[in-house]
Amino acid sequence: MEQLNQRAWQTRKCLRAEAGRGGAGGGARPAAPRSRESQWPRRPGRQYRWRHGGDMAIISEDDFHHSSNSTYRTASSSLRADQEALLEKLLDHPPPSLQRPEDRFNAAYIVFFCLGIGSLLPWNFFVTAQEYWLFKLSNCSSQATGEEPKGSDILNYFESYLAVASTVPSILCLVVNFLLVNRVPLRVRVLASLTVMLSIFVMMTVLVKVDTSSWTRSFFALTIICMAILSGTSTIFSSSVFGMTGSFPMRNSQALISGGAMGGTISAVASLVDLAASSDVTDSALAFFLTADVFLALCIGLYLLLPRLDYARYYMRPVWPAVFSGEEQPPQDSPSPSSGAPRSSDSSTPPLRPILKKTAGLGFCIIYLFFITSIIFPAISTNIESLGKGSGSPWTTKFFVPLTTFLLYNFADLCGRQITAWIQMPGPRSKVLPGLVLLRTCLVPLFVLCNYQPRVHLQVVVFQSDVYPVLFTSLLGLSNGYLSTLALIYGPKIVPRELAEATGVVMTFYLCLGLMLGSACSALIVHLI
Repeated sequence: MEQLNQRAWQTRKCLRAEAGRGGAGGGARPAAPRSRESQWPRRPGRQYRWRHGGDMAIISEDDFHHSSNSTYRTASSSLRADQEALLEKLLDHPPPSLQRPEDRFNAAYIVFFCLGIGSLLPWNFFVTAQEYWLFKLSNCSSQATGEEPKGSDILNYFESYLAVASTVPSILCLVVNFLLVNRVPLRVRVLASLTVMLSIFVMMTVLVKVDTSSWTRSFFALTIICMAILSGTSTIFSSSVFGMTGSFPMRNSQALISGGAMGGTISAVASLVDLAASSDVTDSALAFFLTADVFLALCIGLYLLLPRLDYARYYMRPVWPAVFSGEEQPPQDSPSPSSGAPRSSDSSTPPLRPILKKTAGLGFCIIYLFFITSIIFPAISTNIESLGKGSGSPWTTKFFVPLTTFLLYNFADLCGRQITAWIQMPGPRSKVLPGLVLLRTCLVPLFVLCNYQPRVHLQVVVFQSDVYPVLFTSLLGLSNGYLSTLALIYGPKIVPRELAEATGVVMTFYLCLGLMLGSACSALIVHLI
């Protein structure tokens, strides 16, 4: 890798030497030699030439803005279409001195997969421990028995409070993260969010065995505050890492997204094990929170390991640092986006309009995908009961919903996301993709016509078998995992690489917006049934 960096540094020197020769004219005489110090300051209107084979592009430095993480052209850029095409070709086919290293032993893929697990697993464990919250908020006087305890004004609306505390901060933090893309280095945002998440879970782990019966309402307020902070920091972490993968090949984005589905699957399995074996809700909650602590600590270690991989270091390098900055720097062993270009006060926020214009179609697909999914799961699907419930079998009573709803959906979702590692069809510009997304609307009446209980307005149950909800849930999870992963990984790839990180944040915003709209509409549909 040191030899590669040395070659890259020599290439940068050659480019600057080429830039010093009389402007755009091919026959211009070479400029007089200048001292090394006189080459350092950037000059307004200065032009650079980039050679690739027999092609040449002439770029004015005034057409570019620099920031802590990226370099991008302004709207007033005068580059011609052929120059832009050449720049894109150079990005996709680097010169021999900058050949891409291989992902040895799939190390980077495994790291991103684990980061995906860590992005959602803590939040899933926080929500999964329902019996624990019921026990804690019922004055800790006895184990949860299913009867309505005292202080039910808190318990009756606890899930609603959790939903608000998780949704609103997510949207706000996405906006903040977009504004901070070029102001705060990626490394700082990721490590700070992971540290805050770990601190919250350590505190909640300590409180598991603490008697909070004398300050139940204060514990409730503390829980809601922790949930809001956890949701916000988790959103910053996941959107920042997903934005970073926009500069990597698509398989790494797919690994991150599949890891998130694995986090949901692990939490569903843990919930089933707890339901079958645990007799003490505090012991199961302690196991949940300790597992989350371990995964968050693992994520911190893996993220610190990532820049040490040659493969990851190649894609984490600054965008065009040598061509468009006027400074010549020696090669570094572990370059990072935050050190590639000088800050500029007028370019600290990425341009939003071109990102929205480029990703409008994919954004619609993502919003509508998660809109339909959140209408059905979990509001409708968790209320579908087995037709054999009267038999008294634990498989049709105690384990029916955890198996057919949570575990089956998360596993199908994971399978759908993993398929995209081998098959990526239809493409980002295809009309088939939005067509398949709209076709998922049929899943809503299919679930409603299963044995949803209780029913007030719609008494007809069309599908008189437990096979149907299993089939529909599998279809819901597979389609959600496959189509959403395609749309998400396409987004950062259809924009210039210097806007990939900001585009990743925008794609995450589409996802959260779809979830929020679907959750709001699910309450209306439930009342109509």
